Amino acid sequence: MPPLSCLDNGCPGNQDEPMLPDDPSSGAPDGAPACFYSAQSYSSDNSMGFLMKRLMLAMTGEVDRRLAEQGLTHAQWTPLFMLFKGRASTLAELARELQLDPGALTRTLDRLEAKGLCRRVRSTADRRVSLLELTDAGRQAAEQVPVVLSQVQNAYLSGFTEDEWLQMLGMLRRLLANAERFKASGGSGGPDAVTV
Repeated sequence: MPPLSCLDNGCPGNQDEPMLPDDPSSGAPDGAPACFYSAQSYSSDNSMGFLMKRLMLAMTGEVDRRLAEQGLTHAQWTPLFMLFKGRASTLAELARELQLDPGALTRTLDRLEAKGLCRRVRSTADRRVSLLELTDAGRQAAEQVPVVLSQVQNAYLSGFTEDEWLQMLGMLRRLLANAERFKASGGSGGPDAVTV
């Protein structure tokens, strides 16, 4: 829910017409929540969340279609890729990185292990911990993931300049940082919770 300050009549987002991103007067001061959206003028056509979700569904669907040719489902190629990139080496790390339930991820790892793509080995430092390793076949499968991700994302970026791409990445990182601060604040949305 937006902070109450966004619901008063002085907020630019409460006008009948939504303020579009290219309107220079639409920016919020540092530390203050933005007021671009209002209930009166809300439309999915200008919804950041709706547009990002549609983009992610389309992109994930195309990546999944291409990796299915390698015998990999979405649930399988994502952990394989994280292991390949060294972003995780245990079930707990992998679950955190992928933001997945460890129980569901255990079942996926069981399937990957049955396919001969990964294995669990006991840590020599702590026998209670199982480390996850890719097999040679798992590394070969995982090597295809960045190829497909690059092909699909480059296709989706057709017509963009490098500057536009870099600007978009910067904005997405800022959005993610705001989302993480908002979550850490308990969703209070106070002026110190999210900064621009």
